[in-house]
Amino acid sequence: MSRKAKIIGIGSYLPSRTVSNHDLSKILDTSDEWITSRSGIKQRHRAADGEATSDIALAAAQQALGNAGITANDIDMIIVSTTTPDLTFPATAALVQKKLGISQGSAFDVQAVCSGFVYGLSVASAMVETGNSERALLIGAETMTRLLDWEDRATAVLFGDGGGAVVLEATDVIAESEPHIIGSYLRSDGNLTDLLYVDGGPSTTGTTGKLRMQGREVYRHAVGKIAEAISSLLRRHALTVDDIDWFVPHQANKRIIDGVAKKIGLPPEKTIVTVQNHANTSAASIPLALHELVKSGRVSSGDLIMLEAMGGGLTWGANLIRWA
Repeated sequence: MSRKAKIIGIGSYLPSRTVSNHDLSKILDTSDEWITSRSGIKQRHRAADGEATSDIALAAAQQALGNAGITANDIDMIIVSTTTPDLTFPATAALVQKKLGISQGSAFDVQAVCSGFVYGLSVASAMVETGNSERALLIGAETMTRLLDWEDRATAVLFGDGGGAVVLEATDVIAESEPHIIGSYLRSDGNLTDLLYVDGGPSTTGTTGKLRMQGREVYRHAVGKIAEAISSLLRRHALTVDDIDWFVPHQANKRIIDGVAKKIGLPPEKTIVTVQNHANTSAASIPLALHELVKSGRVSSGDLIMLEAMGGGLTWGANLIRWA
């Protein structure tokens, strides 16, 4: 018997304001056909004026807590994965803690851009496994549209705002088939920072900056590196691609999603794609997609779910979950 972490609740939130490809064609040299053919995106959500990342995180968290059948008082750790914090400090997690009306436990942020939820789940599950938390709240929340250069159609069409959250709880696991977070695989290569970055920061420019991306180069690295992460994680746990019931990738671009699935030999019917509905929401995209799978009623207790992502850094990784 060993102490593990399992997911007992999930929630998500998308701002009410939507921006269609047609809407963007009015301000950019683009079209619905151009955007859809290159990314699969049909619309994105944009936070309301005055709606902060912590507000989005709070809404997703409250839904996850309700889904788990617990209250904020039952949580002893909050982790927010985000690239778009409310403030340079304190951590957005601390602001969520305040908005939840609690003071117990710990609260901190994880920053790995689009890989943030994968990194955050690895951290949260390790904290639970080692006894540093009994119930942890992990949130991926972003206001990516506030980092966009609206004159750069290559990036302005790709991103949106949103949030997703899961509640993890300690559990004693005897058999590998029991619900728990099986493991994670994390990697980064700082030599590739110039492929995807924001050109500002408090210690350099003193500004927030705008998102910059070399899209073709990111795609070139993404498929191979993500496929390698998935294969390595499966080998580590003596599993194969055939054992995967559901593949929930970072919702960056349908071309990347399809490319990874094809490279590892996973059939389309096992792959969850929601990017058309909310675009790339960075650290929020995986919990948003996972929640859609759960709400569809297709996932069953004991199903094996593979999560994966790649983001600025470059960072990339994968998580394996035995669903509860």
